[in-house]
Amino acid sequence: MLLATVKGDVHDIGKNIVGVVLQCNNYEVIDLGVMVPSARILETAKREQVDIIGLSGLITPSLEEMSFVAGELERDGFTVPLLIGGATTSRVHTAVKIEPKYSGPTVHVIDASRAVGVAGNLRSDTLRSGYVAGVKAEYQELRTQRGARKSEERRQPIADARRNRLSIDWNSSRAPEPCFLGVRTLKDYPLEELVPLIDWTPFFQTWELAGHYPAILDDPTVGPAARNLFSDANALLDRIVKERLLRARGVFGFFPANSDGDDIQLYTDDERGEVRAVVHSIRQQMVKPPGRPNLALADFVAPRESGAPDYVGAFAVTAGIGTDALVAQFEREHDDYNAILTKALADRLAEAFAERLHQRVRQEFWGYARNEALDNEGLIKERYQGIRPAPGYPACPDHTEKRLLFDLLNAEAQAGITLTESFAMLPTAAVSGYYFWRPEAQYFGVGKIERDQVEDYARRKGMEVKDVERWLAPNLNYDR
Repeated sequence: MLLATVKGDVHDIGKNIVGVVLQCNNYEVIDLGVMVPSARILETAKREQVDIIGLSGLITPSLEEMSFVAGELERDGFTVPLLIGGATTSRVHTAVKIEPKYSGPTVHVIDASRAVGVAGNLRSDTLRSGYVAGVKAEYQELRTQRGARKSEERRQPIADARRNRLSIDWNSSRAPEPCFLGVRTLKDYPLEELVPLIDWTPFFQTWELAGHYPAILDDPTVGPAARNLFSDANALLDRIVKERLLRARGVFGFFPANSDGDDIQLYTDDERGEVRAVVHSIRQQMVKPPGRPNLALADFVAPRESGAPDYVGAFAVTAGIGTDALVAQFEREHDDYNAILTKALADRLAEAFAERLHQRVRQEFWGYARNEALDNEGLIKERYQGIRPAPGYPACPDHTEKRLLFDLLNAEAQAGITLTESFAMLPTAAVSGYYFWRPEAQYFGVGKIERDQVEDYARRKGMEVKDVERWLAPNLNYDR
């Protein structure tokens, strides 16, 4: 079996777990690693005469790349089964966008525990034909259902959605001024300060143990496994902190800002005479019930014509400096378990770093919530004022906006974080995003958008419509 994280994507924890599970069940696994171009996948599959190909990815551009690889497999005459997995993948996307590109068996694998069963069905002389026929019928039904739902979904022209934007009284409260403007760097941030803020629930989800921490430790079904994993994780975490095996670095900044339609203008200084950069936001276009606005991130920043000064923050942090070296050490010792554990802990520390920095922004660096008093559960449940949305996620799904954010912060030089061609971050244990301070600011999903907004967005960004469509493919409510 050949496994690969597709081109542009650097996330492989889930793929690594799949590989270990398959090897424990006597499969020979060829893992090509991360950022693997389609040509290498096809070339290796052909040379090694593999029985199954598995593609993995986390960021949304990987969905497009997987469709492309499926088409290349078809063009090159492959017939081996194709397995699709990763956090952003789904049965529906596989059925609608990938399976029609490839005449060989194509199956979405929801988690590592299913991989052996799926592979076994596909390799079985007696089960294969019935299993493949069942999957094909299921995916055809999903396509039919999606087509029916799509015709029922109501969207409105972007002009109408903009008229239904969030209404805020900009003169009722003056925007608090950050304690500095520009960028500051946090080098070698103490991991000891981050450990108490770790959200352990996603950690257990990475290992496909369902449940919320700390209740999962006493779960009658998965409790024993969860306790053993938690003990191993904390032992390694103690060693990482004590021996400084991983390092944390970050960069953040604050910028004078005002909105201009669905764009957010960031200025070079508080005189607001020169635009330093423009953040482009995307607006919800679904028809909403009365009283519910169609949101865009620009709604949370005072419009320029209001005369009210406002500010936006930005950040990029990592706790993954040193991860590759530690993982390589474990792999040389044939210790796949601790190699995967290292990556999972680095991810948790990076998220804790983002949590801690946002906390300090609210209480100290921006100071708009100086009296905030939340415990770790309150932080995890986001009971604080303000949001920190990230490019590539539901409120701002365009990954290309990450380039602007990184340029603002000089994140490569200041934090040691780089971007791949698909705007995934390296080290993978990294988090970036914006800070919006207003009490009205909330997380939301843009959802599906129409061609009129895509064309307008392309004009505002100075991009070709076809390029915008490629980056926003999961959000398009029309066929390209």
